[in-house]
Amino acid sequence: MLLQPKELAQRLDDPNLLIVDLCGKESYLSGHIPGAVHLEYDEISVARLPAQGLMPEISQLNVSLSRIGYTPEKQVIAYDSVGNNQAARLLWVLSELGHDGALLLDGGLKAWLAENLPTENLESSITSSNFQGKYQGRAEVDKAYVLNHLNDPNTIFLDVRTLGEYQGTDARASRVGRIPGAVHFEWTQVLDKDHHLRFKPKKEIQAMLEALKVTPDKEIVCYCQKYLRASHTSMMLKYMLGYPKVKGYVASWSEWGNDPETPIEI
Repeated sequence: MLLQPKELAQRLDDPNLLIVDLCGKESYLSGHIPGAVHLEYDEISVARLPAQGLMPEISQLNVSLSRIGYTPEKQVIAYDSVGNNQAARLLWVLSELGHDGALLLDGGLKAWLAENLPTENLESSITSSNFQGKYQGRAEVDKAYVLNHLNDPNTIFLDVRTLGEYQGTDARASRVGRIPGAVHFEWTQVLDKDHHLRFKPKKEIQAMLEALKVTPDKEIVCYCQKYLRASHTSMMLKYMLGYPKVKGYVASWSEWGNDPETPIEI
């Protein structure tokens, strides 16, 4: 799932690469990886209040991906400057289209700059495509699915929000708390702050998860507030650690916490 900055620097002339910057337009124009195309996060995540972080209509997504020149044959390298959660959301979207194999730039823009690698501030030229994809529905689950699996011993709900959100001291919806039985694993635990937000070693991450009994034999359903942070965890579990049964409750707490009928735990 990961490509190191120096590895990418050696491949910048590869015509098969599609480097996607999700840092925000102002950041992109102030300096981005040479050849990178810009994609706004809002193009891969929409709100239908109270739920946030939902998948865009496929027609809208096709337009956005065509604009940046995406085709399934391209090798996508995604990055941002906030720990790669927005970049991981792109990987999640592509996976739901049935397209695996996209990579994250380990550490994102922070790691790239720390290596003193080149940047440019002019918008990259783009040859648009005519991508026509459709959602495969491989891993997204809805509220009904969650309700039906609350007491399933083979399903683990993995809450990757902050401890305050999990414990109910940080309110971001009309109700606080967590999905009953959910295991807490804040998404930033896997990032090495001393190495520019690169992933920690695989064995270290596996040990943390195993201590919580989050193991590959279980179905893991990830959620957060609006499936930004959980995209990062889901993609890590699936592509980096090889967990075979990873799903995502995309509406997450923005839906669950604002529904007076859903059960909660504090």
